Amino acid sequence: MHQSSPVKRRVSRQIKVGSVLVGGDAPISVQSMTNTETCDVAATVAQIQRLEAAGADIVRVSVPSMEAAEAFGKIRQQTSMALVADIHFDYKIALRVAELGVDCLRINPGNIGREDRVRAVVDAARHHGIPIRIGVNAGSLEKDLQKKYGEPTPEALVESALRNVEHLDRLDFQDFKVSVKASDVFMAVGAYRLLASQIVQPLHLGITEAGGLRSGTVKSAVGLGMLLAEGIGDTIRISLAADPVEEIKVGFDILKSLRLRSRGINFIACPSCSRQNFDVVKTMNELESRLDDVLVPLDVAVIGCVVNGPGEAREADIGLTGGTPNNLVYVDGAPDQKVDNDNLVDRLEQMIREKVAAKLALDANTIARG
Repeated sequence: MHQSSPVKRRVSRQIKVGSVLVGGDAPISVQSMTNTETCDVAATVAQIQRLEAAGADIVRVSVPSMEAAEAFGKIRQQTSMALVADIHFDYKIALRVAELGVDCLRINPGNIGREDRVRAVVDAARHHGIPIRIGVNAGSLEKDLQKKYGEPTPEALVESALRNVEHLDRLDFQDFKVSVKASDVFMAVGAYRLLASQIVQPLHLGITEAGGLRSGTVKSAVGLGMLLAEGIGDTIRISLAADPVEEIKVGFDILKSLRLRSRGINFIACPSCSRQNFDVVKTMNELESRLDDVLVPLDVAVIGCVVNGPGEAREADIGLTGGTPNNLVYVDGAPDQKVDNDNLVDRLEQMIREKVAAKLALDANTIARG
């Protein structure tokens, strides 16, 4: 395993959100959005910390009022996470959070209002070195575009996006990224494909309002998978009606499947059948639960029988093949030891953690040697 990705990414302009590079040759970043009341500073900070622990690169916070803007300032003081402020309509809120240390402004120039208000926001972003995200959504298209197209379409989404891009172009501001989200997979994919060929700025991918944990994961994986495999996309957000931490997990799983990011354990596991020599499903559930904290990239194969087991195990960092009377564990492609069913999960967890520790030590030694 550990093969490089065959995906050839679209070349885009690079911007910086806090300490996170977005676009260019930077890794595709994974982000989520808090769903706490922003004015509840303690709850929002706690959720940001949970997202950071899960691996989030960027977190977006809704700032719908000036009161929320002041709360955002207190949140900013308690985390170093790259934070995006989600703002609509009131340009003064954008100006305030820019002063309070936001790392990116998510706006629609079209709903900020008059040209002088858009200019004020852009001037503030320029002054503070803050990029902007233009966020277009199929559910909030301009009325004239709804009338022109009759219903949301990829072309309508892109026309809306390009209108907003023109706002920033007129003000000679190029540090922005763009999203054209829809809840319909084909509409979103079509819009991103159209937009990718018309601008050089980075693209923020998402299937908006994708659904609950299971259905939203599937819809997001299909839509974002199509785009990412074509090299389109610089940062992603999985929109789930679920704990935001799940959005980070799903985001990284999608990127891992396309070999675009490596974070945590990549499990290769059979679906199990009557050939299995141990309970594969139970074993996987326990391993995933116990090893959720592991962030070091590692391939682990868990195969219940000797049909496909040896082949998969030899390609993994650690591989388990079911056997009678004992199961066989491979390490770095070679048979290492036999393990019986009674202590299978405990032994595997121990071996995986030992492997992780060895990788971390090797990395530390490499850095120390320069």
